Amino acid sequence: MFPVIFLIIIALAVFFFLNKKKVVNEVPVAGINYKLLLEQHIPYYQHLDNTQKALFEQKIIGFLSDITIEGIGTTVSDADKVMIAASAVIPIFGFNDWKYRNLTNVILYPDTFDNEFQFEGENRSILGMVGSGYMNGQMILSRAALTKGFSKSAGKENTAIHEFVHLLDKSDGATDGVPENLLAHEYVMPWLKMIHQEIHKIEAGRSDINPYAITNEAEFLAVVAEYFFQKPNELKHKHPELYEMLSTMFSQDLADDNVA
Repeated sequence: MFPVIFLIIIALAVFFFLNKKKVVNEVPVAGINYKLLLEQHIPYYQHLDNTQKALFEQKIIGFLSDITIEGIGTTVSDADKVMIAASAVIPIFGFNDWKYRNLTNVILYPDTFDNEFQFEGENRSILGMVGSGYMNGQMILSRAALTKGFSKSAGKENTAIHEFVHLLDKSDGATDGVPENLLAHEYVMPWLKMIHQEIHKIEAGRSDINPYAITNEAEFLAVVAEYFFQKPNELKHKHPELYEMLSTMFSQDLADDNVA
């Protein structure tokens, strides 16, 4: 009799332990006041209606449930987590169900870093990076750049959104500026033509787009996506065709036509 009772007790203990563990996994970021932090730090969220805000919050929680965020040389705050998650959600908010299957964790550095992933010493100029090779599935972000991207002084630039757009681009197997998972086949050639036309304008000093966009097609996409999400009214006013293409690509129309 004793062995039977003992086995029942063990079985019950295992059951409650596994179920407790399951609950913890389902709510890995409990205690974060999403609404408050989003209202404080994310202008994109502030312009959504109540229904859209609720959906945005769900996507934030989903991202943080799937992706590990860790700090090296810095402490990751709740605000950092929300800003990183918002950077991931903003580009895919127009899609019903998108998972970053090519990402497992985000590493937050205090500031710029170099090609050897060092954040101390000289020759540090990298603000963000999507890993490849043995770093595949990882993203490194500068905390300083992350914070600046959501500040009032950010302008057209947001490093974290830039890097998540690279991940979207990479989701079809190639980081080449043509996100085939987002762009219908008939738009591919017009998009490439648009890229090269605008690159020529940037090279000639006839464009307000960040010159870093001329690096290659992949960087062009990431740079103009920053512009699209940070300053949609300005982009639509100055680059209407580019705006329309990005609006189609990301399935979002962000510009307020009543704003010049």
